[in-house]
Amino acid sequence: QVQLVESGGGSVQAGGSLRLSCVWSGMTYWRYSLGWFRQAPGKEREGVATIDNVGRTRYADSVKGRFTISQDNAKNILYLQMNSLKPEDTAMYYCAADTSAVVAHLDLRRYSWWGQGTQVTVSS
Repeated sequence: QVQLVESGGGSVQAGGSLRLSCVWSGMTYWRYSLGWFRQAPGKEREGVATIDNVGRTRYADSVKGRFTISQDNAKNILYLQMNSLKPEDTAMYYCAADTSAVVAHLDLRRYSWWGQGTQVTVSS
């Protein structure tokens, strides 16, 4: 049983920064893809950034150059550093795990484990 707990959300003004954290447990798989996804009110959930067990990453075009995903395997923590935030980044952000992935990917249908989410609000 994989458990994921997000934190670090909040309210910031456009141009500001936030760092999200996701502590995971129960992940005994040697290959995986861990990722951040988001869902804005009235919109479908979408992939933001993912990372696999060897550190390969994938980013949505909308966040490239602004967001950075990283992991601390010693502490079982996944991070999402978000810089130059825009109002359109406002959403609930979720951490997720695909424990059968060969490589990092943004296909949310293949992620079986999800956290409860943390809210990010960016004001103009």
